[in-house]
Amino acid sequence: MVTTVTEDQVTFRPRRVVWMCTPLAAVLLTVFVTVAVLLRDSDTGVIFRASDQIAMIGIGILLSGATMLFTRPRVRADSEGVEVRNVFTTRRFSWAEVLSVSFPDGASFARLELPEDEYYSVVAVQAVDRERAVLAVRTLRRLHKQARGE
Repeated sequence: MVTTVTEDQVTFRPRRVVWMCTPLAAVLLTVFVTVAVLLRDSDTGVIFRASDQIAMIGIGILLSGATMLFTRPRVRADSEGVEVRNVFTTRRFSWAEVLSVSFPDGASFARLELPEDEYYSVVAVQAVDRERAVLAVRTLRRLHKQARGE
């Protein structure tokens, strides 16, 4: 988890997922490009054309890109509120909307507790990041407490 701390804003990103997804994306792309190159030379009785090779490379690019989406999560917090960017969505909450920041036992991600028993997962703060996740939750709780004047 990359941590950026300035006087008025903190940013947290997952760390281990980046370590896992980046090589995985490279391996996927390499495998699909290799298969595409060797596709015409295989003796399977099927005739493969250049369009099949291009399609294989395209599939490799799509799968690698989809893998890299998991490196996208980020949480930014300041005295006004918190912005949570998960894999596909980004949402901003003012601290007045957030009841608490929690990390339930056994959960994979931290979450923002909202009114009416709702919550919003913070995918950027992951259990596999261990001490960095603890630091992120403590920092978010401190900012929440300061904003609410507690």
